[in-house]
Amino acid sequence: MRQILNFNTEWLFCALDEPRIKHKDFKDVHFEEVHLPHTNKLVPHHYFSEKDYQFVSWYRRHFEVPADWTGKSLIVEFDGVMSAAEIYVNGASVGEHQGGYTSFSFEISKWVVIGESNVINVRVDSTCRPDIPPEGRLVDYMLFGGIYRNVRLIVTSSVYIEWASYAWKDVTSQEASMDGIFRINNRGEARTFMLHTSLLNSEGDVVEKVTTTIAAEVGESEVGQMTMKVDNPHLWDIDDPYLYVVRTTLCDMGEERFEHDDLTTRVGIRSAEFRKDGRFYLNGNPLKLRGLNRHQMFPYLGGAMCERGQRKDADILKEELGLNFVRSSHYPADPSFLDRCDEIGLLVFEELPGWQYIGDVQWKNKALLQLEEMIVRDRNHPSIFLWGVRINESQDDTEFYLRTNALAHELDPSRATGGVRAIHGSEFLEDVFTYNDFTRNREGKILQPNHSPYLITEYMGHMYPTKSYDSVERQIKHALGHAQIQNGQYGVPHVAGAAGWCAFDYNTHQDFGSGDRICYHGVCDIFRLPKFAGYFYRSQMEPGKQPVVFIARYLIPSFNEDFRDVVPVFTNCEEADLFVNGVKVASERPDYVNYPSLPHPPIMFTGCSWWEWGSSLLTSLKVVGKIGGVAAAEHELFPVGMPDQLAMLADDLELIADGADCTRVVVALQDSKGQTLQLAHHAVSFHVEGPGRLIGENPFSLEAGRGAVYIQAARTPGIIRCIANVKGVMVAEVVIRSEVLQAQIVPIPQRTKQLY
Repeated sequence: MRQILNFNTEWLFCALDEPRIKHKDFKDVHFEEVHLPHTNKLVPHHYFSEKDYQFVSWYRRHFEVPADWTGKSLIVEFDGVMSAAEIYVNGASVGEHQGGYTSFSFEISKWVVIGESNVINVRVDSTCRPDIPPEGRLVDYMLFGGIYRNVRLIVTSSVYIEWASYAWKDVTSQEASMDGIFRINNRGEARTFMLHTSLLNSEGDVVEKVTTTIAAEVGESEVGQMTMKVDNPHLWDIDDPYLYVVRTTLCDMGEERFEHDDLTTRVGIRSAEFRKDGRFYLNGNPLKLRGLNRHQMFPYLGGAMCERGQRKDADILKEELGLNFVRSSHYPADPSFLDRCDEIGLLVFEELPGWQYIGDVQWKNKALLQLEEMIVRDRNHPSIFLWGVRINESQDDTEFYLRTNALAHELDPSRATGGVRAIHGSEFLEDVFTYNDFTRNREGKILQPNHSPYLITEYMGHMYPTKSYDSVERQIKHALGHAQIQNGQYGVPHVAGAAGWCAFDYNTHQDFGSGDRICYHGVCDIFRLPKFAGYFYRSQMEPGKQPVVFIARYLIPSFNEDFRDVVPVFTNCEEADLFVNGVKVASERPDYVNYPSLPHPPIMFTGCSWWEWGSSLLTSLKVVGKIGGVAAAEHELFPVGMPDQLAMLADDLELIADGADCTRVVVALQDSKGQTLQLAHHAVSFHVEGPGRLIGENPFSLEAGRGAVYIQAARTPGIIRCIANVKGVMVAEVVIRSEVLQAQIVPIPQRTKQLY
């Protein structure tokens, strides 16, 4: 039966390109021990060059092959290597993969030696590669280097299931049908096998099963299975993301059914379609799509974020920003991120790698291969509802885009295709006209749809970049700009939805952004901490899930020209009361005059006499949101005080001692009322004790009074203490426990001097 083994630990890393490294007996005693995911270069969160990580490096891992693996298929599977990878086993070339955003695998059994130490070597080319999509011309994001996603070793029979596609059709709450298609890899002889497929519910009970006899030729072959019918399915939905498990077993014929391989896949039963009326329907119900774009980049680590951090991003988008969909721009996402989207009910628009540029014939063929790899890998995710088959913001190319559309429909007939463009009149070849609408952003307006279905895939972003430490006035305008465009798209029923640019600030090249290698286009900063605009999106979630009240001001006496006497409040409550110094001075309802179509318009308190209140007279400003006349949420501000305390909070207090697992640690300089001091740029110094290390700048200079670093666990379990201080006076501490995860690890041979 199939074993899936952890292949992330105990790699050896060399930041030099030395061809002799590929040989089994190369002396690697001086290499650095690393654990995956791994970035080839840790960088500061801004002010660094892409040249810092654009080099060729080598990764080596020693492993043993026990005797009971004789005759087995050994498959090493990489989730992502940036940008090109050459794989060697015991010095022999196994294969090469080009493209950093899609998964790939190689069967390596013919090159390993049973009962001895074996070495796998990976030459990683992270230089600028114009021949590999998305490169060819400068792109507005960075392609950080390394083996930056998970790696696993799969041990199974000489005949195995290479991949499975489970396509749902005719889905209703009364019934659904599933067709299975499988690629079988047979390293033995041509034979007849049986495929047993079972659908299990969340309790592990078999709901339905089907068996098919197949003929497997030598080598690779694709086979289908008879349709499975499911009565009264529990549908996957954004508010009820119910997941089943499909288990397919490959067996011999006859009574003595030896099981060669088994494949277990999580699935969700749901229908997702764009109809002629322009709307998007999930399980037959119209759903207005409200989302943001997401880059996978993280401060310091680039793309090499562990599963915990990838999953946390999905939680932030759904639970903290209140979105129902995300666009994975401009490349396939990490599988861990998609897994979490499945679990929490966050829809995903996933697209092939690219940014404006289309290359020559060879470049296009590589793009088509990456599109195929993306769809084959991800088509069983219920969260994915749309495939992006056009290079982001590229010119028309009829022949190329007919091919990308045809390939997507062939590989996955169940999902629609979209092609993100920046030209409103560009050729429409896909199922959904997906358009980056930046035309009238500063006016808070959208262009009228010129096709149906129609989905807005970007707005705002570079039209009004805003830093977390920008003026209050700019932050308010930034947030209201997002509110106005969402109001605009909600006001047009035949617009399926809109995704703003973008969720998080991200690293970019010197030709873009603000000069410090960051694009400040996010509604959150690069540390995933919300700006005012982030609270606007949070306020659009349904109050039954979380009542929201956020005062988009600071209680400071400084003059503010455009919002002199206004207190903007982002809320999903029905009404709100304003209190000054504990005394109620006003009541207001949402501003449906200026935001008639938003689910939850902001509340704008006007006539607020800041110049009369003054800092000496004003002791507090509080807004209480009410639903059904009852207080549901509140937010209170106080006059900004002096630095009084350093707050520190870790996202997680338990880590896995695998050498790569990490958690974000947020620090903020606050006054005595617990308010973050948005103009503080103090230096925070960190000290880590125990089996862990700090990932980040040390000392770190606060931005808008806050910032974040990461604590990464070592391979040894224990207690990790992170102590932070400002000038040695204000001190904060977090305590994190790291533990060994009981999971299978590929055995590492004892390294001896003779080996080197």
